Amino acid sequence: MKVLYYHYVRPAPADMPHFRYLHLEDFRAQLDFLGENYGFVERADFLTAVRDGTDMPQSVPQSVVLTFDDGFRDHVDYVLPELERRGLWGMFFIPTGMYESGELLAPHRAHHLLGAHGGADMLAALQERITPDMLANEHRKEFSENTYAGQDNDSATAEFKRILNYFLEPDARKTALDSLMVDYCDEAALFEALYMKPVEIRLLADKGMVVGSHSVSHPVFSTLSPKEQEREIIDSFDFLEEASGGLGLRTFCYPYGHSHTYDSDSVRLLGESGCRLAFTAEHRDVTADDMTDAPLELPRHDCNTFAHGRASYGPRRPGEDKGEDKMASEDAGAGGVS
Repeated sequence: MKVLYYHYVRPAPADMPHFRYLHLEDFRAQLDFLGENYGFVERADFLTAVRDGTDMPQSVPQSVVLTFDDGFRDHVDYVLPELERRGLWGMFFIPTGMYESGELLAPHRAHHLLGAHGGADMLAALQERITPDMLANEHRKEFSENTYAGQDNDSATAEFKRILNYFLEPDARKTALDSLMVDYCDEAALFEALYMKPVEIRLLADKGMVVGSHSVSHPVFSTLSPKEQEREIIDSFDFLEEASGGLGLRTFCYPYGHSHTYDSDSVRLLGESGCRLAFTAEHRDVTADDMTDAPLELPRHDCNTFAHGRASYGPRRPGEDKGEDKMASEDAGAGGVS
């Protein structure tokens, strides 16, 4: 079974020449490609097998499940209508912290700062706001070697995201991002345009989509204490249970998703929360053994690794300058993670 993940799916955005996203027309072309070459897993077959612990039907092993991360308006405005038109379903993993804070989550702030102003300018602006003592992190060497290695981003963009997402302590990160957003972005306008509303979470569920958790604040779980991880899991599920009218099946997607971004406590706490499935960003097919032996560490494919999935930049027209699709394994422009 091939599980694909997506983030931003939209027409070309205005005033963001460096922004990475999957153009809506490319998304449609990719759905055509996937349908013709693999087919899609039926929702009823998937849910029955997960809930009852039975084997998937014979048609499933090469078929596709679609997943969408981060709770963007894109998924209500563009993805949902396209899925409904084709009789398809998807899994939507939604973080919940922005509904309480009224601010963009940290990785989404970074995406929009980079999208509007580019990596070189934003890295310089960030470096003006931090000092070396703010960069202490016990995992720093590991994160330096294992993050953003598969991207086709410029080095400044990768370093900007690495500092914010992995090296800075939460308070220092928030202070730096608060300052950058005041100086470079209209956050209130972005917030209104970026996220689906809580009532639209219920709409997804009512339309037959599977709603799952993507934590509260989209942190790197491996940098949190077990108690902090537990709160990220429990609080997000509590919010989504109410917003959706009842999840029925609890599912989860790890923020960032690679093996160095969560730990054994993460897996244990998810199991204790009643979560039945959780997805990583390991790029391979889900096997029957995975479903049986590691249902809380299931792999997913970045949509960038399939035809028509290459990220667009700014105003690039769909299908333009496609070349060889590149794997953007840690970029949230089209598939990828943050």
